[in-house]
Amino acid sequence: MAKTQLNVRVEDTTAETARRLASQRGMSVNRYIEELVRQDEGEAGRTFVESAADFMKQYASVFTEEFGAGREGAR
Repeated sequence: MAKTQLNVRVEDTTAETARRLASQRGMSVNRYIEELVRQDEGEAGRTFVESAADFMKQYASVFTEEFGAGREGAR
């Protein structure tokens, strides 16, 4: 996988915290930041799916009324 350099500016204390936490986990700051971004991306995906499921539950009767219960995926 290709790598791209990303330069960011953070407070000195934030940089030191990132170094300390990465070190505690036995990884580089680069890997630590990558994992934080992937984790955040995963949480956003889960939040979207959960919200969509809640929406479908809330409006299931409207969809059934509009499209009928005989459609694929209907319960």
